[in-house]
Amino acid sequence: MTPTILRLRTTRVQPWQLCLERVPGRPTVVLGPGKHRRRRAATYQLLDAREQVLTVAPQEVLTADGVTVRVTAVARWTVGDAVAFTEKVTDPLGQVYLAIQLALREALATRDAEALVRAPRAPRATLTDETVEQLRVAATGVGVRLVEVLVKDVVLPADLRAAYAELVVGRQRAQAQLEAARAETAALRSMANAATLLDEHPALARLRLVQALPVGSRVELVHDSGDRPD
Repeated sequence: MTPTILRLRTTRVQPWQLCLERVPGRPTVVLGPGKHRRRRAATYQLLDAREQVLTVAPQEVLTADGVTVRVTAVARWTVGDAVAFTEKVTDPLGQVYLAIQLALREALATRDAEALVRAPRAPRATLTDETVEQLRVAATGVGVRLVEVLVKDVVLPADLRAAYAELVVGRQRAQAQLEAARAETAALRSMANAATLLDEHPALARLRLVQALPVGSRVELVHDSGDRPD
């Protein structure tokens, strides 16, 4: 980030800015929003104090089971200590960028590819709270305040993605077949119970038969007198 150096009679600082006043041989002074008169031999540097986003480019990382995955991450940050941000290192964001890259490698080195695929919200769960806190401490040392660090995506190789997709489809098919078998078993059990009930209650069986006849059908009742024809 290129700093803005002002050499004017007055310095106007906007509400979203920080201004560093530097006089040779004296500590740097941070000026707040407002209009400030320029001091003799002083230089003034403006910094944007608003929240910004640092995107970590996709990088290839090895998982615990030796699978190479591509990982992308983002960090929301602001200037925490303006003096440290401009005077401690030449590239504070580069330091934070490197720390996030190393944290991603360490996090994925302890997890296998299957866990990354199956775990809910797997990409975001890649960095633990302890790791994020360590990143915040490292960033604070160079004047950066990390608001949040998120892993956007963990992309598996194409052949593994295809294999996991087939695995998911196979599981869904097996689940569907299991549900169909359960439904068929329940239906057969219900039919068996109904058949037993009809055997035990003949009148109920005749009533069920009458109910099954088409509308308008005539039913002739035959009484069994017990006599047999000669």
